[in-house]
Amino acid sequence: MILLAIDTALAACSVAVLDTRNAGERLFTVSEELGRGHAERLMDMVDQVMAEAGVAFEHLTRIVVTTGPGSFTGLRVGISVARGLALVLGIPVVGVTTLEAIAAGALHRGEAAMLDVVLDARGNEVYHQRFDGRREPLTAPGVTDAQRLAANLPPNACLAGSGARKVAALAGLGGDCIVTEAAWPAIGDVARLGHAAEADGKMPVPLYLRPPDARPQVSDERLRV
Repeated sequence: MILLAIDTALAACSVAVLDTRNAGERLFTVSEELGRGHAERLMDMVDQVMAEAGVAFEHLTRIVVTTGPGSFTGLRVGISVARGLALVLGIPVVGVTTLEAIAAGALHRGEAAMLDVVLDARGNEVYHQRFDGRREPLTAPGVTDAQRLAANLPPNACLAGSGARKVAALAGLGGDCIVTEAAWPAIGDVARLGHAAEADGKMPVPLYLRPPDARPQVSDERLRV
């Protein structure tokens, strides 16, 4: 399998080519912390990593893309490009959440019976999902108040993600419970999860856990004539 992985869900713009032919693994990656401007950089980064891997688009057999949670604009950029390429090339595209990809990287670093992945959201909110040591989800992805999550953590909690330190402090836990404070997933973990996933033929859709910050404009009845 030759797979193209894309992540624009959070502050980074990351692309990888994973080649698992010949009973081995060749991974080529490029990643930049942008914050904004994913749409302007993404295709140049795709071209760059494809050239480094020596792979043409017609050689690709699968595309994987992060589906969130993350920024509304970033998610739309990555998923739109992934879906468009998959349609043109006639190959499957699979989605991977940012939470499960961060869990994969954190659990690869060490053993844990249970892992809480926590990403900063808005204000005191955090995105959260709990996994067992085999990366199987124990809860659904959700958005919650950081204080509420901290109050319900088990005493032996292990935390990962950009919100890990905040939640650990609120729970009165030491820093040794934090496996990683990654603010976005490693694109290699996204690629490997996409390689292992079953392609069901469905197009990935964004995982939105809260409404957008922007609100539709409401007209003032007093201004009508």
